[in-house]
Amino acid sequence: MNEAALKDQETDEPKGSQKTKEFYKAVWRCHFYAGLFVIPFIIILSVTGIIYLFKLQLDTIIYRDLLVVTPRSETTLPEDQERAVKEQFPNALIRSYIPAAEADRSSQFEITDANKRELSVFVDPYIGKVLGNYETKNSLANFAFRIHGELLIGKWGDHIVELVASWAIVMVLTGLYLWFPRGNGGLVSALLPSLRKKSRRSFWRGLHSSAGFYGSLIILFMLISGLFWTEFWGGTFAGVWSGFPRDKDSSVFSSQALTGSLNNGLEKKIAWAAETMPLPESGHHDHGSMAMSEPADNNTDKDISLDSLVALAKENDLAQGYSILFPQNRTGVYTISAPVDDPLKQETIHLDRYSGKILAKVGWKDYPTVPRIVSFAISIHQGRYFGIANQLLMLAAALVVLLLAFSGIIMWWNRRPPKSLGAPQPPSDPWIRRSAVAIILLLGILLPFVGISLLIVLIFDLLILRRLPGNRSSIG
Repeated sequence: MNEAALKDQETDEPKGSQKTKEFYKAVWRCHFYAGLFVIPFIIILSVTGIIYLFKLQLDTIIYRDLLVVTPRSETTLPEDQERAVKEQFPNALIRSYIPAAEADRSSQFEITDANKRELSVFVDPYIGKVLGNYETKNSLANFAFRIHGELLIGKWGDHIVELVASWAIVMVLTGLYLWFPRGNGGLVSALLPSLRKKSRRSFWRGLHSSAGFYGSLIILFMLISGLFWTEFWGGTFAGVWSGFPRDKDSSVFSSQALTGSLNNGLEKKIAWAAETMPLPESGHHDHGSMAMSEPADNNTDKDISLDSLVALAKENDLAQGYSILFPQNRTGVYTISAPVDDPLKQETIHLDRYSGKILAKVGWKDYPTVPRIVSFAISIHQGRYFGIANQLLMLAAALVVLLLAFSGIIMWWNRRPPKSLGAPQPPSDPWIRRSAVAIILLLGILLPFVGISLLIVLIFDLLILRRLPGNRSSIG
């Protein structure tokens, strides 16, 4: 390395005692390795998050002929719209119905056709005509959502996303420690980085640290609120904090399934706070011999009508944007769910498919304190709580994350010695090393995937990385 590069790297270490410098090295090393793993994934999650953030606007542009209709004085009955879908897809299983949310919008049915494809079918509510369809998982927004939530590889992808989000939280916390001014220019220099640095790396370092500081709160919010949807951390958190007392008539809850099982993995229609509510069964007394494994038959005329379900939603003053989920087996229930933009208007109602009796009903007033907080956090995370301003706020957070990712790559590339990974040297003081590891392990209690992966990283560092050429000597 040349003399200028070495001098630039010396500025990474803070002024102060030797122990302070040693602890700084330990934190920096952790920040480096976390970034090595997190950055490729966080770029993917940020880009797909931006796409899904503007789902409404993008869908309106791409599928305008399916979504936008000409308003008329009267609409057709929901049953007439359902009949039109069944005529075009006679062997299909209807999964849900979403009434038009605005006067110039179409109604939507989600179905599974004879070829087991999940389709979104759009109907003009004024003339009862099917406008067309697309395969739900292949729409741009839902494709981005599947990448964002599970990297297109199912449960393992969900675990990877949780791991990435957990380590990204560690990166933000360690980054704040590294940013904290310790004499190198003072607080003013840290808050207002100069654009006239002596080297490219020092310029990018100042931009990286300041952007990380100013964006830290919204980034932490975005990461933590995103964890609520993950299977392990989010599921555990929900199990502890989001329980609901069973209905007084416990016989309707003979099923062990939870309401969250109605979410189909794409856009979730069941509110987070209602996911752990037990799922009732239809006809428990009259149809008790019907097996849960029997296929659904939501074409039967024994069911309550779609018209009556829509009427009930209006009677309960459900906000526009609600969904009616159809039963998917003989003892399944109809569920009217309104996980709308405003958590105060959320409502989940289960009805017996044969009698129309309300079996269970949960809304904002029933939520405990923690689920109420989480409901607001999720709504803000998705950019749906306070309109376009909410979308722009979360867009700004995603753009800051991208800036941090790319500036981190540029900084690493500028400081990396030839033919070396360029990892910061570990601290020489064993007590400092153990202290740093202990702090990360404490975080691992709150974020279990951090604790597990830390052990793997430490073994990888000890057995492989330290043996690579260039990583044995100090690189500043």
